[in-house]
Amino acid sequence: MRPLLEVCVSDPESLEAAIVGGAERIELCSALELGGLTPSPGLMRLAAEAPVPVHVLVRPRGGDFVYAPPDVDAMLADIDEVRRCGLAGVVLGASRRDGRLDEDLLARLSEAAGSLRRTLHRAIDLVPDFVRATEAAIDLGFERVLSSGGQRTAPDGVEGLRTIHRAARGRLSVMAGSGLTPGNVRALLDAVPVDEVHSSCASLHPGAEAGAIRLGFAEASRRRTDAAVVAAFRTVLAGP
Repeated sequence: MRPLLEVCVSDPESLEAAIVGGAERIELCSALELGGLTPSPGLMRLAAEAPVPVHVLVRPRGGDFVYAPPDVDAMLADIDEVRRCGLAGVVLGASRRDGRLDEDLLARLSEAAGSLRRTLHRAIDLVPDFVRATEAAIDLGFERVLSSGGQRTAPDGVEGLRTIHRAARGRLSVMAGSGLTPGNVRALLDAVPVDEVHSSCASLHPGAEAGAIRLGFAEASRRRTDAAVVAAFRTVLAGP
């Protein structure tokens, strides 16, 4: 079977473009320039109208994934909000200071998620042992892991993705993400047969008006999901 395409979006325009282009699942977040943070309740409610499953990133701040008690309180409240909005799943991750998964916290967050679908995010890219972390994700009941194979981009992390894929043995889905485009995703799939791929499918667009740029509220250009890029991904994933 061909890999499923998940599109990561962080604003209403990108959400609409992802749907128009043919995204099969949405990862909803904010602040993609920080690697993604939890989206606003308003964006969650808007996404609840989407015709495809929407999974929400639960990440209360930028930086690492080592969370203090106030961070955890925010994450638990965000999970409750995802459920209230009627969305399909959550995207979770938590690390210990040595890079290993914080299995105790992930178990607590998973319990709070209840029947919501769960993805383990790129916290797995920081672990010292991919096999052990994959087994932990399976034991915790995650249905997929999102990984770049321990490198900045998935094309550079093929060996790590192979290790995770072999360790998973079909017991959970492996989703490759970071730096994937319609131009390079086929080479990655030829190297490692991941189950799903993840991309913002973004292109560069003009930024805000001059006054907002001058005062530092916006940049001269910004990236947002492009329906044409989503459609191009779908064409490549469909194969020859």
